[in-house]
Amino acid sequence: MEPGGYRIVRADLLDATFAALADPTRRAILARLAAGEATVTELAAPFAMSQPAVSKHLRVLERAGLVSRGRDGQRRPCRLEAGPMREATAWLAGYRDYWAESYQRLDALLDDLQPTDRRADAPAGTGRDDDTPDATR
Repeated sequence: MEPGGYRIVRADLLDATFAALADPTRRAILARLAAGEATVTELAAPFAMSQPAVSKHLRVLERAGLVSRGRDGQRRPCRLEAGPMREATAWLAGYRDYWAESYQRLDALLDDLQPTDRRADAPAGTGRDDDTPDATR
């Protein structure tokens, strides 16, 4: 743990990762690459956009370190690089812990506020307690 309880993540990498993930087309490309390598042509097929437009999205993903390109003869397959997403997930985990603790404190407070008389044991929504005579119901 870093001084002051903060985990320091390279801000530029984190910024690039979140910026790349902000676009639905890029998220769809990453989802496709999670299934295995693909060429630009294969990646462009499901989209109503040109291959150069898909290449621009790929460059953003490459700058963020989320995608790499290899060489297989004349093929240049793209592959997913999940490391930056692992860093983003680790950064978000601190906030998940914060909210979990907040909900636990809220649960404890709500438990303390619950009445301890017999009405608390009555089924919710009946609007009556067991001491009310049947004639007055």
